[in-house]
Amino acid sequence: MPFHGSLLRRTVPFALAVSTALTVTACSKDGDAATTADGVRLVTADQLTTCTHLPYAPFQSEKNGKVVGFDVDMIDLVAKDIGVKQQIVDKSFETIKTGADLNAGVCDVAAAGMTITDERKKHLDFSVPYFDADQALLARKGVAAKSLGDVKSKKLKLGSQSSTTGEETAHGKGLDPQSFESSDAELNGLRTGQVDVIIQDYPVVANWLKDPANAAKFKLVGTVATGEHYGFAVKKSGNPKLLASIDKAITRSKKDGTYKKLYEQWIGPMPEGADAR
Repeated sequence: MPFHGSLLRRTVPFALAVSTALTVTACSKDGDAATTADGVRLVTADQLTTCTHLPYAPFQSEKNGKVVGFDVDMIDLVAKDIGVKQQIVDKSFETIKTGADLNAGVCDVAAAGMTITDERKKHLDFSVPYFDADQALLARKGVAAKSLGDVKSKKLKLGSQSSTTGEETAHGKGLDPQSFESSDAELNGLRTGQVDVIIQDYPVVANWLKDPANAAKFKLVGTVATGEHYGFAVKKSGNPKLLASIDKAITRSKKDGTYKKLYEQWIGPMPEGADAR
């Protein structure tokens, strides 16, 4: 059974308590930072510290005091390989995608349902892709819109999650959506009538619609093919051995069936070829 990460909420860089369970072969000048026997650098000994932005189900969300989800279980595979446990920190998506949290030593890895883009590559080192995701349009039932073109021509109010590729896609189509800090806030904006339609990653929308209460009020009205791929990220030019460990865990999980099992647990039926990368 995968270890589901515990959660720390922080707004500034921090030093976490050091456990004695990890065999530390070297200590860096960064205070609590440690290096595992495999040469993987960690900001805190005996744990792989992950920055994420909650909630973003089915990739990461809180349930019964634990953070669970597809990303959580995938990073648990990495933590197991290097002999530690995962500790999760809830941060702003803006400081995750710019590399600010990794540069400040808040965490070792960013796992936040994050699309790999050329702009983000300037600030982060990404793993091999682990998930393909297009955008989806969700509307209140009765709203007639099947595309971003419809939203624009009918002058409907569009909502998006701030700092996301969904928001960038809307801007690219000449739209100026109302920006919400989190996916939950975005959905609530639709629920309360602040907006008519929202744009969000397809698996997140599909997960919302599993709730009968949401399915009764909202409808998936269209998709926007963007060819997006998610990746986990580490500090730019700062942790190549951890990056190699992440790539190894992703690749192995796709070969041994673990990826398919987790995909179907958290996302749903896996499309043919989804694990071929």
